[in-house]
Amino acid sequence: MGTLWLVGMMGVGKTTVGRLVAGRLQRPFVDLDEAVAAAAGRPIPEVFAAEGEPGFRRREAAALAATAGTAAVVACGGGVVGDPVNVDLMRRRGRVVWLEAPAAVLAGRVGEGAGRPLLAGEGVAALGPLLAARRAAYAAAADLRVDTTTRSPEEVAEEVVRWWSESR
Repeated sequence: MGTLWLVGMMGVGKTTVGRLVAGRLQRPFVDLDEAVAAAAGRPIPEVFAAEGEPGFRRREAAALAATAGTAAVVACGGGVVGDPVNVDLMRRRGRVVWLEAPAAVLAGRVGEGAGRPLLAGEGVAALGPLLAARRAAYAAAADLRVDTTTRSPEEVAEEVVRWWSESR
């Protein structure tokens, strides 16, 4: 069945839920942002500073392609769905789960957005417009949509694992 991709906005819980799901399914876990940072030899904010968002997105697409089709659970960066090529690859080489929550909830989770280049300057005020701009792409990519607003990471992980096991 390939790769289990977790998509959604920053602060929605992709990494936390992804680690839990990977453990329960006994699969490797990959945080795509960590893979990009490792390949670049510097943290994501430095990649953005040196290469801008286009440079980061090129690196992200390469990391995505390297992971596609593996048995991993992958927590994707929030903007990965902005490139239709990425979405096509994810859908062909696995299943996509959209973790979602409203902007107000995400703002509470990310604080002032330290270390998050797309919030630089505007802080959490940028979350609403960013979520609105990405919502249709998340919906189009997703095989499963899970609201994380009032649920613990463990509850969300259980739903994802149950769905994954039943859809095989």
